Amino acid sequence: MERETTIMTHTLHQPAFLPATAEEMDALGWRPLDVILVTGDAYIDAPHVGVALIGRTLVAAGFRVGIIAQPDPHSGRDITRLGEPRIFWGVTAGSVDSMIANFTPSGRRRKSDDMTPGGVNDRRPDRAVLVYSHLIRRHFKQTRPIVLGGIEASLRRVSHYDAWSDNVRRSILFDAKADYLLYGMADESVVALARGLRDRADVTGLRGLCYIRREVPEADSRFPGDDVILPPHADVAADRESYSRMFGLFYVHAEPATARRLVQQQDTRYLVHNPPALPPTPQVLDAVYALPYTRAVHPHDARAGRVAALDTIQFSVTTHRGCFGECRFCAIAVHQGRRVISRTPAAIVREVDTFTRHPDFKGIVSDVGGPTANMYAMGCGRTDPHAPCPQKGCLFPAVCRRLIRDHRPQIELLEALRAIPGVRKVFVASGIRYDLILEDRHAGTAYLDVLLRHHISGQLKIAPEHISDPLLQRMGKPGRRYLDAFVRLFEQRNRQLAAKCFLTYYFMAAHPGCTLEEMRQLREYASRELRLVPEQVQIFTPSPSNYATLMYCTGKDPFTGEPVFVERSLRRKIEQKAVLVKGSSGSKPRRPAPGRGKKRGRAPGQSNDASLKRSS
Repeated sequence: MERETTIMTHTLHQPAFLPATAEEMDALGWRPLDVILVTGDAYIDAPHVGVALIGRTLVAAGFRVGIIAQPDPHSGRDITRLGEPRIFWGVTAGSVDSMIANFTPSGRRRKSDDMTPGGVNDRRPDRAVLVYSHLIRRHFKQTRPIVLGGIEASLRRVSHYDAWSDNVRRSILFDAKADYLLYGMADESVVALARGLRDRADVTGLRGLCYIRREVPEADSRFPGDDVILPPHADVAADRESYSRMFGLFYVHAEPATARRLVQQQDTRYLVHNPPALPPTPQVLDAVYALPYTRAVHPHDARAGRVAALDTIQFSVTTHRGCFGECRFCAIAVHQGRRVISRTPAAIVREVDTFTRHPDFKGIVSDVGGPTANMYAMGCGRTDPHAPCPQKGCLFPAVCRRLIRDHRPQIELLEALRAIPGVRKVFVASGIRYDLILEDRHAGTAYLDVLLRHHISGQLKIAPEHISDPLLQRMGKPGRRYLDAFVRLFEQRNRQLAAKCFLTYYFMAAHPGCTLEEMRQLREYASRELRLVPEQVQIFTPSPSNYATLMYCTGKDPFTGEPVFVERSLRRKIEQKAVLVKGSSGSKPRRPAPGRGKKRGRAPGQSNDASLKRSS
């Protein structure tokens, strides 16, 4: 299997910020721009923000890139201020699906937004990818190609269940009237696409790319095996069994090593979905995160007010990508991949060392982690980890015996970061898998000790989600015995500390399979065993491209075919949460919440909004 690679040539000077105004373009002599990126978030020039990372990566490859953040969808003032790009427009909703960013699980519009200057949620439109793509078409008629990217596009790339309209929508590529869609992280594939479009080359062989054809495409020898023909959109929108079959094929072919090209009829045209991009090497990740980010808000946005997200991500470090946990309500595996790709320790240390020379750095590293912090440097121990694996999952229903579960590399990394002159405190704020700690018989307890002594602020957050084993089975989460064992271990190690620490828990209500009775059991367990009333409780949101949403849509367990109870009433979802949380409001939403649309049948979809921010 050949690897598509793109080498960063650094042929272009990296400015302090990528231009967001005409004056900045002129000062750099970058008129016209090669690529213009449009985003639903403020422009924070930090590697945790996709539009900044993609923009910096393209500049490193020699392209002139500008960014338009949160353009006014009602006028051409913002979208036209940088002119028209020579090669393509890139469109993203931002770091989170815009419907999840704009609405709570109970259907209320969110009043605040950490990614908007001033903090008021009034700048990002619903279905931002569609709105921005149509805005470009309105003001630039026969324009350069529009390329969709980011998590909203990535998780809506095939026919998908949309909870806010309560139906199966076709690929966002068609509704946006765009030309291409790059799914996944796309650091390397976006450079390859830019080069191909610049050189007027055939880009249809690019991994991680979706595009449209008017006829069924011919077989492509660049990809392994025959094409997989997905059930047509008309069928999956009308029939839940058809949707379930389609989603199963889609999920199976999200694994880069074995994926085939997918083809799906959407209307009279066809979606062509190339296999996923191969995972980057650690060296590629090192190079991407070593680019000269200013770790600040662009002045154009900073003038409009404080961007609260900067407080969290400004001095935070990504140690790895991917997650082999595959919680059923989470879409990280579909977006970032099941394989964990870890950066080299030396590169991470160098990145934190650069913090000490930043004028805003006060000695605090706010997070060292990834989708799941303690998966750093873990992976498959088979001779060829790229080969097809007969094991269904690495952690579920049991931890695979071939999984390398060793926390020593992260312990050593954290020790090296603590030793950097000018660093006072290094936090691990990303989620952790407590079952991995228990399964690591050599260094799991030592890792927990290191966390408690050096890397939390008195509270260690874990996400058991629930304690009902049948429900945890639906969630793809470890059983209650793991939680019981970890709480005992925590209490034992905590007694050795001079300053005591506490466990805090994330729980979930109204996941498919959850009834009021399961929530009462959880309340009783929390009161009796944990001796607390949980505060971190959220209602399941059926968001695109995960198995939990498929269950929500079909009312069936796709792995057993058994019926699954699904709570569709918003009032009763709120009641489930209220069982667990003191003072929870039972007020009605101001607009239909996800899953409360038409009375006809429902369909399948994706992940929980918190799963985009935490894992465990």
